[in-house]
Amino acid sequence: MTGEATAAGLPAAKQAGPDELPEDLQPSLVDPEDYIFPNNNRRRIPGFIYLAIAAGLVVLYLMRGEGVLVNQGLLMAAVILGVVGAYSIVAGWNLDVDERDALKVSINEVGFPVGHASAQMGWRGLLSRPTWRILLYSSEEPPLKRGLVLVDGVNGAVVEALVEDNPEDWSDVVDGERIPKGTTTDD
Repeated sequence: MTGEATAAGLPAAKQAGPDELPEDLQPSLVDPEDYIFPNNNRRRIPGFIYLAIAAGLVVLYLMRGEGVLVNQGLLMAAVILGVVGAYSIVAGWNLDVDERDALKVSINEVGFPVGHASAQMGWRGLLSRPTWRILLYSSEEPPLKRGLVLVDGVNGAVVEALVEDNPEDWSDVVDGERIPKGTTTDD
């Protein structure tokens, strides 16, 4: 045997690599100043495709009438595709607020100097309105306060904000490294 076999029975050399994001979604491959979060309005593209297919099915039914291959099932499929297509178009909000703008709004909202922060895109409501979730920690080491701010991705308004004292226990962290319990740090 010339190659090592894996659990799946495939040679190790032929096994697929780990899942990877497409290049346009990998912020590490782009200068952070030039990186643009993909716009939510890309959802409209499949919506228009669904509507076009639905219209084609209706036209086909009207031209061919009732038969074996063309029947009312095509009309039902057209209605379903039309509803899904219309939803995709309506839910394809334009993302006008990027993560940097959302971070600025969040810093103003929490009222403390920010050290570390993290941004995540989420969607809320039936119409999937884009919303930035910003997690912020105060600038002290260890941080004394933390905040979670939800910022609307369409108009930049603060949807909700929570600021509290940091409940995390940092007593076992020394110089950024976690020290196992029961060990001393005396040198």
